Amino acid sequence: MGDRDQQETHHGPLERMEPQMSELQIALSVALGIGLAAAVGFRVFLPLLIASIAAYSGHLNLTSGFEWLGTLPAIVMLGVAAVLEILAYYVPGVDNALDAVATPLALVAGTVVAAAVMTDMPPLVKWTTAIIAGGGAAGLTQGTTALLRAKSTTMTGGLGNAVVATGELGGAIGISLLALVAPIVALIVVLLFCWFGVRLLRRLFGRRRPDAAASG
Repeated sequence: MGDRDQQETHHGPLERMEPQMSELQIALSVALGIGLAAAVGFRVFLPLLIASIAAYSGHLNLTSGFEWLGTLPAIVMLGVAAVLEILAYYVPGVDNALDAVATPLALVAGTVVAAAVMTDMPPLVKWTTAIIAGGGAAGLTQGTTALLRAKSTTMTGGLGNAVVATGELGGAIGISLLALVAPIVALIVVLLFCWFGVRLLRRLFGRRRPDAAASG
């Protein structure tokens, strides 16, 4: 009896730790998905390319059905698309036109990349989380940067858009890599960016109202 009691007391805490570890892994995968999805809002194809390279090299686990993302053909296609997208955002006029196309693409791509890395989750929960959190994060970052570019076009005649494009490029690379290394930290950075972005947009676009009221 003593040995049996000792085994039960020995294995009891381990059994209680297993669900906790599982919940931790799920939380990390969700944070990873949101981080990559938010990076998609800066550049649609570059975060997908980084995720594809990480999966191909064995540094990123993909959920069932998304194994194609970690293949060499996917890397080649995403690489070409990422280079073309990066260059296009440095062409005056084309960058603003791309925002109209990039917004719906970012929503779809953010949902896809989030679902691809959210492992060990029921399909319904995974896709619901990917659509709401992943697509929402991608849409929020894309919408914020698109409005900043529109404001830059108005204030500088498009001359300052290259600065916005460079910041987006750095954000796409930085948040993608950070999400792979430290998903929780990446999620915090995304939340901070959204908070600062909303405050900046309120400050920039809120100036028109007093001026309009004064002129009226």
